Amino acid sequence: MMRWRLAMMLLCLTAAAARATAPLSVTGAWIRLLPGGLPAGGYFTLRNDGDHPVKLIGAKSPAYGSVMLHRSLQSQGESGMVGVDTLTVPAHGQIRFAPGGYHLMLMQPRAPLEVGGAVTVALEFDGGVTLEQIFVLRPASATGP
Repeated sequence: MMRWRLAMMLLCLTAAAARATAPLSVTGAWIRLLPGGLPAGGYFTLRNDGDHPVKLIGAKSPAYGSVMLHRSLQSQGESGMVGVDTLTVPAHGQIRFAPGGYHLMLMQPRAPLEVGGAVTVALEFDGGVTLEQIFVLRPASATGP
């Protein structure tokens, strides 16, 4: 009887987690791979088809020691970057991570990476929801997926 209850609880938790991520989707996921272990940029479109806004709070990857949310800015003719703590994806909306705007800053590759390969990145959302996505490794000259 106890095992049956435990199995039912696990089934309910799994179903709840699947519902929590169901309205979220990622398209066009790619990483601009720079030479010599320099920080790489991760780009994608994050869509929320749900009825409530969703807050992106971070990202991680087994291929990198550190992954941060960043935004490129232009101010008085100067280019720069700032870290972003959270990013809200509106209900029935999307946010595009693209060169010159929002992006993932991927640092400290744990092993040599090659153009044409792929790595997994886990996007982390408020409430403990995680969405794993495969990102294709593109050359430094790439401008899109």
